[in-house]
This record gives sequence, C-alpha cells and structure tokens, in this order.
Amino acid sequence: MNIRTSRNSLSLAVAALALPGLLVIELEWTDGPAIRVLRSAHAIVGAPMTPVSVAGVARRTTYRVVAAETATVAAAGASQQQAVAQQQAATAKQQQATAQQQAATAQQQQAVGQQQAAAQQAAAGAPAIGTVVPALPSGCTTEPRGEVQYYRCGNVYYRAAFQSNNLVYVVQPAP
Repeated sequence: MNIRTSRNSLSLAVAALALPGLLVIELEWTDGPAIRVLRSAHAIVGAPMTPVSVAGVARRTTYRVVAAETATVAAAGASQQQAVAQQQAATAKQQQATAQQQAATAQQQQAVGQQQAAAQQAAAGAPAIGTVVPALPSGCTTEPRGEVQYYRCGNVYYRAAFQSNNLVYVVQPAP
C-alpha cells in the first residue's frame, strides 16, 4: 500500500468520525471560542422546507390534488376526443349513404327522361329537342350552316357533340 492511498483512507476515516460530532456540538463565538453540546434543535416549525410545516404540507397537498385533477382531465379529454371521432365517422357514413341515394335518384330520373323522350319520339315520329342519340338514323344528309355542321334526317336536325369521350348527336331546332 502506498502513502497516498493510506492518507486518503485516513482522511476518510477522520471525516467519518468527525461528522457525527459536528452534528451534536455547537461552536459559539460570543466571549471567545466555545464548544458545547447542542441543547436543542433549532428547527423552526412552519418554515417552508421543514417536513411538518404548514407550508410544506400545503405545498405537497396542492401538488397531489393538481396531479390527480390533471390526470382526470386528461382522461376525460381523451374519451371526449374518441367520442367526437366516432361521431364524425358516423356522420361521414351517413353523408356517403345520402350521396349514393342521390346518385341513384339522379340515374332513375335520367332513365325516366329518356323513356319519356322515346315515347314522345314514337308518338310524334320525331325526337324532342335536346335528345341525345348515340348514332344517326340511316338516310341523313349534311347541311353546313355558318361554321356549324348539321345533319338532317327527314325533318329532324342533329348536331355532333362529345359526351365524356364518346361522339353523340343532339337533336336541334331547325336552323
């Protein structure tokens, strides 16, 4: 064992033995240096950092209450957010169902309109103005009027148009 290690060990031993003594003796310098054993503990009950002080108890109680309320509010907020998300999902489903129903109604109305136009054409022998047909009847002739190309089939006039990417013909009034 070298000298340094033994000095360090000795210093630690002296400090360990002296520390309890420092806790129970009092140094006083009123009429010169005096060493006495402590007569009383000088703890002041009521100071904020003492364990039984009113301020310390109030501080710890407030901390516990705030921590518990914060946890309760956070849990309530999470459940409320979950309820709102479920309600939004239900609303989205309902809107989707309404949109599908409206699309089906529109298709049905279009089919009824086409049936009525076909019935008018069959009754009058000529389609109604605005009727869209996918192909021209046989025996049509072209009649250009200005910059517009018309197709005349008997006494009915058609004009070419595009519906999506399909070429269709629309019944027009006589030019």
